[in-house]
Amino acid sequence: MIVLSGDIGGTNTRLRLAKMNEKFQLDEVLCIKKYKGADFSSLAEVLKVFIVESGIEVTSIKSACIAVAGPVKNGEVELTNLPWIVTEEQMKEVLQIEKVKLINDFESIGFGISTLNKEDIYTLQEGDLRSESPISYIGAGTGLGVGICYESNGQTHVFPTEAGHVDFAPVGDDQTALLEFLRKKLRRVSLERVCCGTGLVNIYKYALSNPLPGQNESPEMHLAMYNSKDLGATIAEYAFKHNDPLALRVIDIFIKVYGSSAGNLALSTLPYGGLYIVGGIAPKMLDQLKDGRFMSMFRDKGRLSSLLHNIPVYVSLNPDIGLQGAEQYAFNMNK
Repeated sequence: MIVLSGDIGGTNTRLRLAKMNEKFQLDEVLCIKKYKGADFSSLAEVLKVFIVESGIEVTSIKSACIAVAGPVKNGEVELTNLPWIVTEEQMKEVLQIEKVKLINDFESIGFGISTLNKEDIYTLQEGDLRSESPISYIGAGTGLGVGICYESNGQTHVFPTEAGHVDFAPVGDDQTALLEFLRKKLRRVSLERVCCGTGLVNIYKYALSNPLPGQNESPEMHLAMYNSKDLGATIAEYAFKHNDPLALRVIDIFIKVYGSSAGNLALSTLPYGGLYIVGGIAPKMLDQLKDGRFMSMFRDKGRLSSLLHNIPVYVSLNPDIGLQGAEQYAFNMNK
């Protein structure tokens, strides 16, 4: 049985056709393609091109699920970074099937966790792994996403949240000063304002305005930031490749906020099924996540610190976890 899955981001649309086995799991990937969204006027147009290029008869596709960057309401979503309104009705018309679904891209990650292999995961803490217990995941990328899921009787149940927009809760004097700095510019400071790609830039602006001795911005970094089209990536480059003191301080604050926030999520959900660090930033900062700062802040919860030592913590290294989650959802539609 063949299913179609997809992941529509702000820049690229990835589509995949796969065959599933009798256990509703992946048997074989038949075709995978990536398209620039700006080259097309609609999802329907992309789907038509993909079907032709795949060489697969459209009538052989039994179900489809596509993950989208945006809130899905009544089978419809208006994308933020593309002039598309994507609907399930479009999908049904092009694919000539009834079993179609649009889901939020971070919801799809919840379904994708069960598809990860050992090589897709780095373990930060073994903890006390328990079956059929809650699983939580938090992912910094363009924004900050948070979700909860659990597996029962072979089924994955996913509960999306908007917990990336909870209040930023600073720990220590430096983070408190960061909060006060951002409060002067923003009506409200959510966690996402600090813990994502643009959050790196906000921390950079704070560090630039409140330098520590020996941590002024270098002329080279100043010029690079002035010319940069991706400020977060430039900050990371100057931290990891050039050991720039200011950039290293930005990363230090970011990692500690990320760890503390993951610990707060663990206290809120008790994810003995595992807490997963997902999103595009985690694999790029794996060395920093591994060096102890993240887990130190994760566990630093006073009287509840011993509990945090028992939560399994993993980093997802698989960039296709969302696409695989959409695919697994499409498989499950045939049960």
